[in-house]
Parts: sequence; structure tokens; C-alpha cells
Amino acid sequence: MKRVLIANRGEIAVRVIRACKDHGLESVAVYSEEDRTAIHAGMADFAFSLAGSTATQTYLNIEKLIAVALQSGADAVHPGYGFLSENANFAQAVIDAGLIWIGPPPAAIRALGDKVSARKIASKAGAPLVAGTKDPVEGHEEVTAFAKEHGLPVAIKAAHGGGGRGLKVARTMEEIPELFASAVREAISGFGRGECFVERYLDKPRHVETQVLVDKHGHAVVVSTRDCSLQRRHQKLVEEAPAPFLTDAQNEELYRSSKAIMKEAGYIGAGTCEFLIGLDGTISFLEVNTRLQVEHPVSEEITGIDLVREQFRIAMGEALGFDDPVIRGHSIEFRINGEDPGRSFLPAPGRITKWVIPTGPGVRVDAGFKGGDTIGGNFDSLLAKLIVTGANRQQAIERARRALAEFEVDGLATALTFHRAILEDDSFTENFKVYTSYIENEFVNKIPAYSAAAEPLQTHMTPEHLITEVNGKRFEILVHAPKPVVKRHRAKASMSGGSSGSGLASPMQGTVVKIAVAEGDFVEVGDLVIVLEAMKMEQPLMAHKSGVIANLSAVIGATVSSGTILCDIIDV
Repeated sequence: MKRVLIANRGEIAVRVIRACKDHGLESVAVYSEEDRTAIHAGMADFAFSLAGSTATQTYLNIEKLIAVALQSGADAVHPGYGFLSENANFAQAVIDAGLIWIGPPPAAIRALGDKVSARKIASKAGAPLVAGTKDPVEGHEEVTAFAKEHGLPVAIKAAHGGGGRGLKVARTMEEIPELFASAVREAISGFGRGECFVERYLDKPRHVETQVLVDKHGHAVVVSTRDCSLQRRHQKLVEEAPAPFLTDAQNEELYRSSKAIMKEAGYIGAGTCEFLIGLDGTISFLEVNTRLQVEHPVSEEITGIDLVREQFRIAMGEALGFDDPVIRGHSIEFRINGEDPGRSFLPAPGRITKWVIPTGPGVRVDAGFKGGDTIGGNFDSLLAKLIVTGANRQQAIERARRALAEFEVDGLATALTFHRAILEDDSFTENFKVYTSYIENEFVNKIPAYSAAAEPLQTHMTPEHLITEVNGKRFEILVHAPKPVVKRHRAKASMSGGSSGSGLASPMQGTVVKIAVAEGDFVEVGDLVIVLEAMKMEQPLMAHKSGVIANLSAVIGATVSSGTILCDIIDV
């Protein structure tokens, strides 16, 4: 292995590029039109355009990625996380092209990436499991039948998904049809397949996982446990290692069952086994992520193991050469997402006008962006990760308070305000009563909404072809000049995007993915009207009053700005 193409963007692309430099490998970056000036594109030894703006046109386009890998002279591909990282067809295409796939075998990705199949493997391995459907369900009627048999709440999950996308929790029978439809939409949008299965949902569970490494010689180790219970909309915000407040017996079961699952699946490489732990201590297998996790740095910080370099070594056939490592200290990761905690964590695209990162003992920042960068709505909202490590959990928390106070970002809302608040919450810092839906159900959110007016995002004009000469050699170049976004909406509500009077306003910049009403329909307060998507998350817009739908301007596929009036609800 000499030259690695990184089929990803943002902070994980930067992370892999750095590991390549440390390991003596050359790196090849790819980029969308939005990412032309991104850190990863300029940092790699080589960088190639994917000639598109959306995920489907770029980072999800297998043919383009393989073509660029071959064109660039790369002999290996690292998928990062998200996008095609858990796509067995992509892994097979890389192998078929004669390249080294830095990941698990395609057969293992298929077996574990399909959560229904993964449950069967976990069962064979003797891992603990809650009740669930053996195969994907055909429609919401089967979800309702399962709920009647096993009780509520139930979790509707994308069979080929991950990262909390395509996961919906139904607590009433009435909401099952719409939640099932939403899960299918998110699954298709994020993973290209809409199959979903159902399982009993443990109320107030902790989310605990194990970082596993398996070499080609059959040796498996658990690097560490991690707790990832602080989530919003089933997507992680804060992770820490090792998972605190577990018994020795629970730790032993997590280590044992994780290794057994990976061996049963014929796994090779870095992967993560995820579990839920109920209030009564019951452990239930959740899924396997057949890739590197966003939160991998906390495991690195408490063991001294570079997980990306271990991926390189495993891909090249080397033996791990070590057993389960000794854990030293405690590490906490805070995801710095472009979203507004003061407005229910709504996605918040914008341009970074201020960017000051913390430093000092025990502080690590993995960033994919910098001051001046524009963060659009086509991709994930993660800007950076703050990883803080101390001799114990208390010291890590104390250092985190200081580091978060030093971290300054402006130009768009970020999750920094939430992170500062959660470190003053005893349920997290002292008695650890957090669980996967703690933020939605119990966290007292007094965080003010981000108030600064976001700068308008920019697009680019059609590239201009220019001819230039350097030392007498002729070159053709493309010049991509920015232009202001053209506003195509008829009116705006307040900057906060709140709905008042008759107008239903968009609370964020996003894309219309569903319209649940028609002109002239009567709606009650709380009825679903429109569904928006931004930064890979769906946001349902409900009727703020009863009345008749009028002046419906929303169009499926259209991008709308924060504050855009999408329709009126007229009194009858």
C-alpha cells in the first residue's frame, strides 16, 4: 500500500490524511463543488473533483470514486464513516478494481449491515437480544401488529442504516404510519435502501458500545467500551471512554459477546458493536457498525492506539500483535455540529465568521472546517470534534469546561452552547441518569436561540474556461466565481423562523421532501403539513393553528430559506 484515496469529506477525511502522513502513505482527496476549498481538499497530496454538488452525485457515486482512484494512481481506498463506508457493493467494486479495501470483507458488511441479519448472527454468538422482527416489515400494518403483540414503545429501524438515521420510536399506535413512512424516506435518502425492521424499544436505555479490532489471522481485541447515551433525535452528541458506571460482569459480557459476534460474522478490520443497557441492567445487542466511528478518538486517547493506522496495518495483512489494551484515564468527545440547541437542535447552515479552537493539556480538536468556510445543507452538520482527556472522569469534565469556554465559533449556530450547559447538569456529571432520549424528555433546555443574522450562503456561476501559459506550457483552467443565492420565496417571517398569524414558516434552510396537504385542505393544530430535510435530518412542520390551507407554495425538492412562508392557514 502506497497511495490511499479517501472516499469522504470533512473532519474524517482530514483525520485519515494525517494518518497517511504518519504511516508514510500518500493521500488522495475527492471533493464536491461545495468542498472545492475545503481543508481536506488542500491538505491531501492529490485532490480530484467529483463534479457534482449533492451526495448522490459525489460521495455516494461508486463509479466516479473508482474512476478517480484509478486515475490518481491510488492502490487503496479508505471510506471514512457515513456515505459508502458500510456499502458492500462499494467494497466489492474497490476489490474488483484491483485496489486494497481498508475495511471489512464485503460479505461481513452485508451480513452485519443488514440489521435483521446482524440480529441472527448475534443470536448465534450468544449475545443478549430484545424481541424483534426476523425479517424486514412490508408496511406500517406489520409494525402495528408487532406493537400489539409485544407492547409499546417500538423502534422502527432502517435495516441498512446507521448513525441514528432511519430510526423512529413509536410510543402510540396512531403515530406508527407516519413514523414508518419517515423512517423509509430517511433510509432511502441516506443509504439508498428503504427496508425497515422493528424491535421492542427499551425505555430510558443507555447506549454503550465496544471498539473492536480483528486481524486477518483471527485475533480479536476490544480496544475499549464507550458510552454514547447523550443523543438528540437518536444521533450522538457526547461520547466517552471507557463507559462509566458499569459492573465488572457487564464489562465482561460486552467484551465476550462483541468478540463472538465479530468472529461469527467473519469480520476483519475495525468495527463497533453497539448495545442498549436498560434501567435494570439488561444488555441488548443493537447493531454492528462495520466502519470507523465518529467517536473513535476517545478510545485512542485512553489506550494510545491509532485506530486508523491499525486499519492500514490490518488491510496489509499484518497481525495486531497485542491483546485487549490497558485503559488509562478517561476521555470525552463533544460533537461540534452546525445546529441550534436553542431551537430544538435545528440544522443551521451558514458561513463561519469566527473560529477559535482550544488548546492545552488533554485537549484535542479534530476539525474539517476553518474560519471563512461556508457550511451548506447538502451534507452532515459535523464541523469538528473536541476530545478532552483526564486522569479520571472528573478531571476530564473539569478540563472540558475550560476547553469549551475557549472554543469560539460565530456566523452560524453550533452545539457548543449545549455542551457548556450539559457540563452543569448533575444528571450527566454526577449521578449519570442520562439515556438516549434524555435531551428530549428531561433536559431543561434554557439555551437561548442563536440570534446573529446568518450571512446568505453562496452558490457558484457556471465555470469560466480560461487559457493560461506557465513557462511556455499551455493549460486550460476553470474559474469558479461565487454569486449570491437567488431568493425564490414570496415573503419571510421573522429571522427565527417561527410561525405566527396565518403563515407557516420554515424554521430553517432545508429541502422540501414531503407535502402532506393540498390547497383547500382543513387541518387541526398539530397536524403534519410539510417535511423538510437539512444536513441529513428530517424536520416535520406541524400546523400552528386550525384552518384551511391556502397559498401553498412549497414544492417537493425545492430548497427554502429560514423564515420562508410555505403556506397560509386561514380561519374558517
